[in-house]
Amino acid sequence: QVQLVQSGGGLVQAGGSLRLSCAASGRTSRPYTLGWFRQAPGKEREFVAAIRWSGGSTAYGDSVKGRFTISRDNDKNTVYLQMNSLKSEDTAVYYCAVRFSTSPVVTTTPNSYDYWGQGTQVTVSS
Repeated sequence: QVQLVQSGGGLVQAGGSLRLSCAASGRTSRPYTLGWFRQAPGKEREFVAAIRWSGGSTAYGDSVKGRFTISRDNDKNTVYLQMNSLKSEDTAVYYCAVRFSTSPVVTTTPNSYDYWGQGTQVTVSS
């Protein structure tokens, strides 16, 4: 089993910044990818960013490229999502997720991920 505990989020004005954290525990010794997704009311879950734990390769959704940065802290088994230049359309519930796979490809499909965090609300006021 794997547990993902999220922190961060909240309310921020447009143009501001927030940082989300996701701490992984349990059986995390296998090769895996940690990803961030978001879901706004009435919309499908959308890929935001992901990082391979080994090697650190990353991928970003088109809507957040150049504004969001995903990073990891190996010692703390934690992944971060730094969100800058936030827009009202970034408002959503954000989820972290883990996918166990030996593939070096960073997948962006929600159904490919095995475990999910509890979600955290991010609200950007215009």
